[in-house]
Amino acid sequence: MSPAGPAWPRLRVLQTLWALLVVLLAPWRLWAIKNTQECTWQVVLNNFETVGKKDASDRFVDQEPLYTVDKVFSQLVDAPIDPDETYLGFPYYLKINYSCKGELFNLIPRYFVNVPSRPLWYTVDQAPVFILGGIPEEKAILLTDTNFKDFFLVELSIDSCWVGSFYCPQTSFTATIYDAIATESTLFIRQNQLIYYFTGTYTTLHESNRGSGRWVRVLANECIKKLCPVHFHSNGSEYVMALTTGKHEGYVHFGTITDGRVSFELLPRQRSVCNGILVVNCSITWAVFIAGDYNLLLLVEIEDPSTRKYFQVVSYDLVSDYLVVLYTIPEFIPDARGLEFLMVLGTESYTNFPMVPKGMSYNPYNNLLFIWGNFLLQSYNSKNFIYLADFPKELSIKYLVNSFYGDTAIVTETEEIWYLLEGSYQVYKLFPSKGWEVHVSLQVMQQSSLYAPNETMVTLFYEDHRLYQLVYLIDNQQGRLVKRLVPVEQLLMYQQISNDYLLERQGSHLTLSFTNFCPFTVMRLRDLPNPQIYTRQERYRAQPPRVLEPGGFHSDNSLAVYQGLVYYLLWLHSKYDKPYADPVHDPTWRWWKNKKQDQDYYFYLASNWRSAGSVHVDMASYEKIYDLKAENELPERIFLDKGTSYRFSVFLTAREPEPLHGPSFQLQSKVGLAVVLADPECIEAVVKEKVLVNRNSVLFWVTLSDKRFCFDQGISGHHLMKTSMLLKVVGSSGHCFQNTNQGPRMQGNLMVPVLIGCPPGKRLAFDITYTLEYNRLQNKHYFDCVHVDPEMPCFLFRDIFYPFFLIQDLVTGDSGSFQGSYVLKVVGGGPTLDTIKEYSEEDIYRFNSPLDKTGSLIWTTRNTTTTEDSAFNILSHNSLGIEWLCMENSPCHDTIPHSIFASEFFFKVLVSNRGVDKSTYCDYQLTFQLRIHGLPLSARRAFLILMVSASLFVGLVILYVISCLLSPYVVKVCNVLCWKINNIIAWESYIYSVASDTGAFSNTSGIKSGESSGGISRVVSKVAGENRTDTKETLRKKPIS
Repeated sequence: MSPAGPAWPRLRVLQTLWALLVVLLAPWRLWAIKNTQECTWQVVLNNFETVGKKDASDRFVDQEPLYTVDKVFSQLVDAPIDPDETYLGFPYYLKINYSCKGELFNLIPRYFVNVPSRPLWYTVDQAPVFILGGIPEEKAILLTDTNFKDFFLVELSIDSCWVGSFYCPQTSFTATIYDAIATESTLFIRQNQLIYYFTGTYTTLHESNRGSGRWVRVLANECIKKLCPVHFHSNGSEYVMALTTGKHEGYVHFGTITDGRVSFELLPRQRSVCNGILVVNCSITWAVFIAGDYNLLLLVEIEDPSTRKYFQVVSYDLVSDYLVVLYTIPEFIPDARGLEFLMVLGTESYTNFPMVPKGMSYNPYNNLLFIWGNFLLQSYNSKNFIYLADFPKELSIKYLVNSFYGDTAIVTETEEIWYLLEGSYQVYKLFPSKGWEVHVSLQVMQQSSLYAPNETMVTLFYEDHRLYQLVYLIDNQQGRLVKRLVPVEQLLMYQQISNDYLLERQGSHLTLSFTNFCPFTVMRLRDLPNPQIYTRQERYRAQPPRVLEPGGFHSDNSLAVYQGLVYYLLWLHSKYDKPYADPVHDPTWRWWKNKKQDQDYYFYLASNWRSAGSVHVDMASYEKIYDLKAENELPERIFLDKGTSYRFSVFLTAREPEPLHGPSFQLQSKVGLAVVLADPECIEAVVKEKVLVNRNSVLFWVTLSDKRFCFDQGISGHHLMKTSMLLKVVGSSGHCFQNTNQGPRMQGNLMVPVLIGCPPGKRLAFDITYTLEYNRLQNKHYFDCVHVDPEMPCFLFRDIFYPFFLIQDLVTGDSGSFQGSYVLKVVGGGPTLDTIKEYSEEDIYRFNSPLDKTGSLIWTTRNTTTTEDSAFNILSHNSLGIEWLCMENSPCHDTIPHSIFASEFFFKVLVSNRGVDKSTYCDYQLTFQLRIHGLPLSARRAFLILMVSASLFVGLVILYVISCLLSPYVVKVCNVLCWKINNIIAWESYIYSVASDTGAFSNTSGIKSGESSGGISRVVSKVAGENRTDTKETLRKKPIS
């Protein structure tokens, strides 16, 4: 759970696409609410059926989108939407309600009354839930996904096996869950010497029938005495550390959580810490993981043969497996002699109070390490320590709570609360104190429900840079668990007023006056740049559609339309990360690009209440915000790329005005501004001042810049280096406050985390628009493929190919030509999109390296710049272009066309600036598909096709000549053949007709019939003879050719 958010689903907005139905209940009644009540905005998830119901809150397991809204969009025939798209909706709704009743829960008093508080451990900005153990003799934890606005008491179904033996020195068994750590993907708990982690999903964890049984025991054969948290994720993983006792005393089990998979490694790898620092007996009390250096800081207790105990800070490098002692903690507490702090050098005097270290705390932003126990030591380099003398040596610290933004709260064994502003050396007591008594008295007068005479603190934690308590109250014999704010600024103000006042007699009465130790009266931040380029937060505007009904109230249909539009907007956001850049750098451009010209028409319909479905969708209401303005305060964090800077000014007015004729240094001596950098070797700050004597003020210009050499290249938003800038007005710590509408706010100390590396939201894209234009200009022509694909234009093989790329900033909307150097490699390919295959590393080298001697090159260039090993060519926007080769042993060689058109080939191209571009920290990697047509055939295949074609042509010519020579004979033979066929047909017709006439005289005498028959025979014989004679004469007269 991010401490900055009210509920854990907010962190997963882009992954699970939560609902956006806003229901503001009865805002008109807010004026009647009494100031004595605690009123807050409540945000919960609901099914549609429970929207509007009081105290309704649902949890969801099914996160699939719904198709129910698509039928509503089909009715919007006159709306600027694409009718061919399928619009989806969310399976749940977000209800926002203004509530003036806190979430109170009845719990068994023995769970909390007089039970010691315990720390709340979680991965900052990552964990979706918080868990808290420490319930006496119960295998149960408190679970919350709303930062303890509400919670569940979950009983755990764990085996609780007793592993006590001669190597597990534990004398008693308890069911209490002691250590509990929440990460993004799993949970860890410790009971006795056993560790368990959760293997289910957070949505079912609160369900007793199945959620509590998904706990798995890990390190079953080990004796674990303590879990140590790692508050920040790094390198794509989260971490946890388990300290051992017994047989593996002096080792640390280092746990890594990656994508929900948990693994442990025993460290050190070669030998124990005791052996590494050359001692016989030692025990690891605490461990801190520093991800930036990839090493562990170990607080080691050492017992030498003389029974003298002492402690050392030991550093272990996880890469080199090297141990080194950084610091030996003094045996006794130094004697500060009235000073607020003391630099521990070993030459100072000491008291008789022994130093008893109990733990360590590390802030990766400012490299500040605390060692705590019955004392408080701090160091910025883990070697030179400062003793903070304001913390009394009679007390013992139980745990520290760090906001990681410059504030640290301290909880002692007696449940006292102390406060330290990082960068200063003063430690303030918040509870119990005079300021706390004043605050509680005022709250009781206002009848606040968050305070009671009998209360027990459960835990202390930071949320949105503000300190909160989880407290169990008993009032009127009723117990309840509440979350309440610890007003640090008000308590410090009350203490300052109660301690620094003066009674002066003026005449007959006393006058009360207070001393204000703040060195300035006005502090303003000016000239702040637009924050988005530094905070890297993407923002969209999505207003609900206009309802064209007399009442103006939304209906189910209008809400469904709103859901579909928001869902489609988020879908466009996720789809926008594609290799080919759009002509307009905006995810919403494709949504309205074909409807913008009709915007006036849609407005006309809405103005006359003629829009279909009684809903008007305004295209201008769905857009990405690029011009967010600064609000006169420093951003929550600053991302710096290579050589970039952040510039602003600070205006300070001194409390006591100086004479106008006095020198300017007198004013400067009253108001001084210091800029403290956590890593001055990586970033630098330049401060310029201008004294405004006539206004008794000073204007400071502050420029924070990256030094360009402290970070290697990395993927956008990953593996960033954590550092910070502390802006401090000298003498203001704990003394300067500003009244705001949210109460007093501390002034004079501003810490801003700085993240060095490739900022999130920057990407490399193929500039297809300019590439086509420039290639057409250089090659004097452009030929696209026969089958045109608008999303993937073709390029001709024989043309020189000039690629161009864009650097697109998804946060600010900036899009400019990539001016750096890059390496281009063909990493895959195929004759069709479906047959593209990935190439091996060996093949990639052969196909792309100018050093290849196997005749496998796919392309070449006239550029002579190569990588350091000369393995690949280095290109830039000024390169001379790419010439396609497709040599004999390359995969695109001799590509056979699948139709009568020229052959095509699809290349999978990787473009990377890794190791060759010195202008940015960003490791840009772009993979896209390139469509090339007009590939030539191989010489062998071309010669074969030529021979076959020539043979066919020659054969056709010979056949033609032969046909021309033989055609007269063929014609004559055909004529004779036709004549004979005609005669035969005529003769058969004649016989048939004579036979028909003979049948007509069948009753005549035989003699006559005989004569007739004889006569016919003679006639036939005569005709046949004449025909033979004519044939012979014809053949005799034919000339011999």
